[in-house]
Amino acid sequence: MKNKLSPKFWLALTVFSLMGQVAWVVENMYFNVFIYKMFSAGAADISNMVALSAVTATLTTVLMGALSDKIGKRKLFISLGYILWGVSIFAFVFLREDYISKAFSMTVSAASVGISLTIILDCVMTFFGSTANDAAFNAWLTDSTDKSNRGAAEGINAMMPLVSILCVFGGFMFFDLDKKESWSTIFIIIGALVTLIGILGFFIIREPKIEPSKESYLGSILYGFRPRTVRENPRLYVSLLAFIVFNISIQIFMPYLIIYYEVSLGMSDYVIVMAPAIIIASVVTAFWGRVYDKRGFHFSGAVAVALLLLGYGVLFFTQSKLPVFIGSLLMMSGYLSGMAVFGAVIRDNTPDGGAGKLQGVRIFSQVLIPGVVGPMIGKAVLKSAEVITNSDGTTSFVPNANIFLAAAVALVFVIPVFFKKRS
Repeated sequence: MKNKLSPKFWLALTVFSLMGQVAWVVENMYFNVFIYKMFSAGAADISNMVALSAVTATLTTVLMGALSDKIGKRKLFISLGYILWGVSIFAFVFLREDYISKAFSMTVSAASVGISLTIILDCVMTFFGSTANDAAFNAWLTDSTDKSNRGAAEGINAMMPLVSILCVFGGFMFFDLDKKESWSTIFIIIGALVTLIGILGFFIIREPKIEPSKESYLGSILYGFRPRTVRENPRLYVSLLAFIVFNISIQIFMPYLIIYYEVSLGMSDYVIVMAPAIIIASVVTAFWGRVYDKRGFHFSGAVAVALLLLGYGVLFFTQSKLPVFIGSLLMMSGYLSGMAVFGAVIRDNTPDGGAGKLQGVRIFSQVLIPGVVGPMIGKAVLKSAEVITNSDGTTSFVPNANIFLAAAVALVFVIPVFFKKRS
């Protein structure tokens, strides 16, 4: 019997998942563009920012997820976290070369200081975002669903990254990203929206019925990393291991994707080209969560990975608009469908009462290891990439299609998990 979820649940899920993903899209896809355009950052700078943000996200999720279990509250962490998350995004308004030059007695270039400050503030923003979203919101979603409806809920949750990309792409197309004033406006808008959503959370989020953990705080932090926990939950940890490899594949190309479209392919209108792909992929992802509920992990996961591999292949071999659209559609459909499948199977195999303290283990597989290893592979692949000279005399690297080939090679190592004997 499928348990019906309330309209209030679906509203909270949609609003907080969407706004959280909008903020993450701005960070994961456009902070790279921001320091690339505003401070002429190189591939190593981008790799360092992604890696440090991943470390911050992981430590935050481990500590704050365990704390939310210890206190037995989710709503407070979600709502207050979103409010502070929005404030930290707003702070990026002050990261401009003209402001930096006035604020510091410059012994080094304002661009170098700007890169460093962007990375530091990104970590601050990630702390609040991971507290609210990675730790508390994801634990709330696990607590509020069960095996009869988790795939459907995860399908909505997993499609939000694509919907948020569409929202961000659509909004950003009205801005000239070569102008610092455009970035200031963007950070004001996103920061204000995230803060308002946090305030709204106090009214629409229903606190799940969870008992405060009687385990010590340190015990809660270490819970997911104990050998005993691994032995007692083998399916969970096999799924997490496959999820690590899946996300490494994504992180090889994702930090450079927008730069690849705009600079390497010369697609200044990439938003118009990508919008239909994003809309279609969003529908596929929402549907695919229900396929997981009916057909299970092995079937739904294998098809998602196959779609992702096909997308990589098309993007590697083609550069004109129509094939790039097709490749992007396949890539995005496979990526987000895979996220829905892995998200659902991880929640299904999370033991009762462990949602908060196991978010740290999940974030290791989704963010930390992929966020460090993936960009390092991408940086190595782009080591000999073409370098161009900008109009102001600075130089910038030009990503090439080898990032998709490397991502495909990494993804191949996920395939064996779908042939593992069901037990």
